[in-house]
Amino acid sequence: QLQLVESGGGLVPTGGSLRLSCAVSGVTLDYLSIGWFRQAPGKEREGVSCISSNSINTKYVDSVRGRFTISRDNAKNTAYLQMSSLKPEDTGVYYCAAHYAPFSAFCPEIGAIHPYRDWGQGTQVTVSS
Repeated sequence: QLQLVESGGGLVPTGGSLRLSCAVSGVTLDYLSIGWFRQAPGKEREGVSCISSNSINTKYVDSVRGRFTISRDNAKNTAYLQMSSLKPEDTGVYYCAAHYAPFSAFCPEIGAIHPYRDWGQGTQVTVSS
């Protein structure tokens, strides 16, 4: 059974950095494209980034492009989201999610939730002003 576990969240000041991890078990990461989403209190879940299973294709929402970097280490079955120059508006619960697309350059459109069947439990990121 596929499981995803996020970690690395925390409280940082404006301008700080965090690296989120998404540890995958039950399925080899080579079979999965991975998306990162976030949800702020009272707001809808927002797509942040995606990386294809072969790492060739990456996508970012405009608000994080140039500040966040998505990556993956298939040998460790773990995906990452490096977040820099953090802003208070980046605050929220961050989720990783998996889409089955083996050895592929496919990455769902940013914000599309329905292609992802499996989700982690989320990790809280709080950026203080």
